[in-house]
Amino acid sequence: MQQAIAALGAFQATWLHVRWQSWVEAERGRFVPWLSVCMGGGVVAYFDLQAEPNAWAGAAAALSASLALVIGWRAPVGRAAALAGLFAALGFLSGQFATWRALPIEPLPTRAAILTGTVRGVDLLPDGRRVTLSDVRLEPDAPPLARLVRVRLHRLDMAAMGAGDRVQVRALIRPPSPPAFPGAWDLQRDAFFSGLGGSGYALNPSEVLERAPPRGSAATLQGVRDWIAGRAMAGLPGSSGAVAATLLTGTTTAIAQGDREAFRDSGLAHLLAVAGLHIGIVMGVAMGATRLLLALSEHAALHWPTKAMAAGAALAIGGAYLLLTGAHLPIMRSFATASLVTLGLVVGRRALSLRGLALAAVALMLLSPNEAVGASFGMSFSAVLALITGYEALRPWLARLHGGGWGRRIMSHVVALVLTSLLAGTASAPFGAYYFGHFQLYFIVANVAAVPLTAFWVMPLGLLALLMMPLGFESLALVPMGWGIDGILWIGRTVSAWPSATLPVPHMPAWGLCVFSLGLAWLGLWRSRLRLAGVPVMLAGLLSPLVAPAPDILVSSEARLIAIRADRYYLMSQSGASKFVREAWQNQLAARPLVPMRTGEPAFCDANACRVQRNGQQVMILRGRMQPDCGGIDLLVSAEPARDECPAGTPYVDRFSVWREGAVAIWMTGPAPRILSDRTYRGDRPWVPGPPKPRRSVPNLPMATPDELPPAAAE
Repeated sequence: MQQAIAALGAFQATWLHVRWQSWVEAERGRFVPWLSVCMGGGVVAYFDLQAEPNAWAGAAAALSASLALVIGWRAPVGRAAALAGLFAALGFLSGQFATWRALPIEPLPTRAAILTGTVRGVDLLPDGRRVTLSDVRLEPDAPPLARLVRVRLHRLDMAAMGAGDRVQVRALIRPPSPPAFPGAWDLQRDAFFSGLGGSGYALNPSEVLERAPPRGSAATLQGVRDWIAGRAMAGLPGSSGAVAATLLTGTTTAIAQGDREAFRDSGLAHLLAVAGLHIGIVMGVAMGATRLLLALSEHAALHWPTKAMAAGAALAIGGAYLLLTGAHLPIMRSFATASLVTLGLVVGRRALSLRGLALAAVALMLLSPNEAVGASFGMSFSAVLALITGYEALRPWLARLHGGGWGRRIMSHVVALVLTSLLAGTASAPFGAYYFGHFQLYFIVANVAAVPLTAFWVMPLGLLALLMMPLGFESLALVPMGWGIDGILWIGRTVSAWPSATLPVPHMPAWGLCVFSLGLAWLGLWRSRLRLAGVPVMLAGLLSPLVAPAPDILVSSEARLIAIRADRYYLMSQSGASKFVREAWQNQLAARPLVPMRTGEPAFCDANACRVQRNGQQVMILRGRMQPDCGGIDLLVSAEPARDECPAGTPYVDRFSVWREGAVAIWMTGPAPRILSDRTYRGDRPWVPGPPKPRRSVPNLPMATPDELPPAAAE
């Protein structure tokens, strides 16, 4: 009996060893891309902290993982675990280093000030202009601000200005807005890492104090971008010119809001976010045109390395387009991937690979780790991962479509276009739904029609227009380019007007998006049937809103907006309420529309207050300043100061509390109302401004008398 048990154990061990070896052989080369996933996990872990870690935390983790790698190098499992830990530590350390090198937050005036600064760039808007200023001085003798300031110029401001000019303008500027609700898009974090200190609007026309050429390569390049955008919009007035300026310079500010929404709702927003499609077209046209020109010479075609020369020209022109369009994250990722593809074509290696994608991801996380927690990073890399692995899995089936006559060739191109849109759009849709709250239903139809028009007509003519601009003949290419742009606009407007073009979806919690991302990576990076285990993981992430209920009550950071959930969200709004916050709530509130509240709607509201009762809890929400009936309530919510409205010990959320703590979300699902403020959610991080200090001025109290003022205000 013992011998039989021993033999069975030996058989099982041998079987497991054989299975392990076969799996390792099948997945050979697939572990390396997982290192980029580990690095992304380290980046996410850093930005998810609620307090800044010790300065040595990332370095210590990287050193420990390096020592473990040296010790366990001979053991494959130990080596893999140590490498995974090392890359996760590098991601964490990259986030720490990016925060360390970022400029500190600077205080801004609370009143209108006269700004004097150097123009870094001028953005054309649908109904005006916006200028970005550096070296801004708030007073003649004050030291300049280290961060940039953006000012929307006065509508009557006709002053001609460009990069390098010194200007003066009286403006009201404010720091970046806090998130619209706990867990929403963090504008303050984006501004912290981009070097933006504040933005606002001019109260009077500006004055150009000194005209000077731009200093430095960045300022010079910005001047060139402004010049190209101006020429494009002068040659193509209206919406066509705004889209042309976007495709040529990456500046999207001139596009009208209606056209922007049409692109978004039809699934064509990626055409305005200059990235993979655009850089691929530019480098492809450059490489093809160079080889064609070299082929015109018999000597060059027979004796010169035309393929390598064409690849070099494609890299050079692609790099120039990268700089021209602002060198932002999507175009950097796309250029890195396109460069690997180009070099692979030259040396005869596979053009697209998971290793190349992983290398691009690692490089970008080292350069801009803060972008790894943004919409662009997730949407870009999920789309490319789906394209690489999808075409790899479907290659035998797609091979049957090649060959034959023209009809079969056209069908193969249409199938490839539909498949590309399906793979990229489906993989990136959860990221778009998380950040924007909508899913575009007809994105495949719109892309099948608009992408070929962009690739074969609009972008090649745009490149030709760029080459002809110094000669002044750009209209020869801009005009036909505008015809193509008009066609794209028609497609976007038509598809976005179809019934249910956009479907609102419930807001996915952050952990749900992480679970989906892990499942997508598991499905895409492995080669064997083990990859199918990623499908239920992805489904778990997509179903996460079912276990993360939407808030019952939301209060904005200025208490001018209060939303109450019933059969839908009903909105209390006061004058001066933020349009940005209202739109953010509309996009993210679990697919429930915001409805302006009227008297008696919903049933638990009257002209003065609302009483929300759920799960044995009762919350009173005041519309204005009044004496409430505090009997039996568990929480008081007021758009006005309400500290002393109810007996001591009664929890409350009022204008002063959200002023200190940011927007508030309230759930009535437990034994007591659960209150989550934005400051609690984000914690104490360098990009989160500290609690505001009380102003030493007369408070805004109704009928306040000098005897009622605090000593500081009475002075």
